[in-house]
Amino acid sequence: MKTIHVLSIGNSYSQDAQRYLHDLARSEGVAMETVNLYIGGCPLERHFRNLVGDREEYTLQVNGHAAEGFMIGITEALTARAWDVVTLQQASHFSYREDTYYPYINELADYVRSVCPKAKILIHQTWGYEDGSDRIHNQGFETYDEMFAAIRSCYDKAAESIGADGILPGGLAFQYALHHGVKKIHRDTFHASYGLGRFILGLVWYGMITGNDVSTVNYHDFDEEVSEEEYRTALEAAAYAVEQYRA
Repeated sequence: MKTIHVLSIGNSYSQDAQRYLHDLARSEGVAMETVNLYIGGCPLERHFRNLVGDREEYTLQVNGHAAEGFMIGITEALTARAWDVVTLQQASHFSYREDTYYPYINELADYVRSVCPKAKILIHQTWGYEDGSDRIHNQGFETYDEMFAAIRSCYDKAAESIGADGILPGGLAFQYALHHGVKKIHRDTFHASYGLGRFILGLVWYGMITGNDVSTVNYHDFDEEVSEEEYRTALEAAAYAVEQYRA
């Protein structure tokens, strides 16, 4: 069985997305190695400067768990495997500001292609903050929908700008879940909840990366309880988002 190798140049949002991805894929009979280059809150500009300076400032998270003991740089990580997928994203507090993406995401994408010419580059679409929270107000928005509309537009344009191979629409899946009865998708007004939120993200990434149907996934090993109703909504939300963005 061929293993799908996935590398994220990200932060805590890609940590959220990868938490269940390896185990979820394995439960569906798919071998997948997931690696996250982690700096909390890291924006595209810092990723770019770390690349140019060959700075070993990232901790690793492998298959949803922290790998303690050493630091790594982007070049070393990119050359460590024959990656099938490399994901790029903006930090959440800049995700709705188009000017903060450029030229950094273009430079990063160009470098990934030069080092990993066979890898697909996928844009990790992040999500809005919780309705009415101080955090969303501080960004100038009132609701998830308002913030996400700006985020989605920025990611769609960024994907077009770099000629990305696709978008991982986690933010859209969150919006669907919130519109279909889910009361809480965040754990602290901005990160994904440990159970439902991270599960939805894992489903979206699994569906987009493998092309497999997410509506029949049977995975229940969560860090936080997910009710049966929430579980069904998660499958629906992920299936909807994947369908909207699948080529």
